[in-house]
Amino acid sequence: MKSKIALVEDANTSEVLLAKNADKVTPIASITKLMTAIVVLDAGLPLEDVLTISDEDRDGVMGTTSRLNIGWSLSRADMLHVALMSSENRAAAALSRYYPGGRPAFIAAMNARAAELGMSNTHFVNPNGLTSENVSTAFDLVKLVQAADQYPLIREFSTDRDYAVRVGRHILQFVNSDRLVRSSDWDIEIQKTGFINESGHCVVMRLNTEGRALIMIFLDGYGKLTRYADARRVLTQLAVAQHK
Repeated sequence: MKSKIALVEDANTSEVLLAKNADKVTPIASITKLMTAIVVLDAGLPLEDVLTISDEDRDGVMGTTSRLNIGWSLSRADMLHVALMSSENRAAAALSRYYPGGRPAFIAAMNARAAELGMSNTHFVNPNGLTSENVSTAFDLVKLVQAADQYPLIREFSTDRDYAVRVGRHILQFVNSDRLVRSSDWDIEIQKTGFINESGHCVVMRLNTEGRALIMIFLDGYGKLTRYADARRVLTQLAVAQHK
């Protein structure tokens, strides 16, 4: 495995098939957005409500840009869709701001849900992962993936290959940040990618292969393709082992 941290488990039996530094606490970047989605959906807020991007949704930490301009409005469902599928950071920020009690209450709910799931080495300080202070372990992230997999909308939105949204006279086309979703030979049930310099290139996913469900966690990869190459290596090894 080229990723510095890796964990592969059987999703049904919890059998650990591969583990590498799986208990190391590390920044998780946009994998954060799975918890953001859980908190949004648990709140039961109307998905058709219109949310507007504001100055408060800018990234003041990493200095990243966004395709969603200040003042643009989307439904809560569309914000959630592009946050999960295309890792839209301002969308995740807006979702937290429109939570009852605002962003501080939202972040408190993220940490409370993590504690409830037994994610004892996980901590969140913002809703989109643009900080090195959102941290977890591979073992904790298995719990997050399993929890997020219980929400049909998270499964649907995170695995859409592409999605178009209308903003005024503009049509914005978004594509999935996970190249494996766009490959027809992968049966991915739920996924999320992540990257900041401090986290390296990351991906978490639950997928079906060779008659079994697997959860794969690859964190702190050096190159953009490392996480995907690691996933392919695991599947190749499992196929070989199964057909011996």
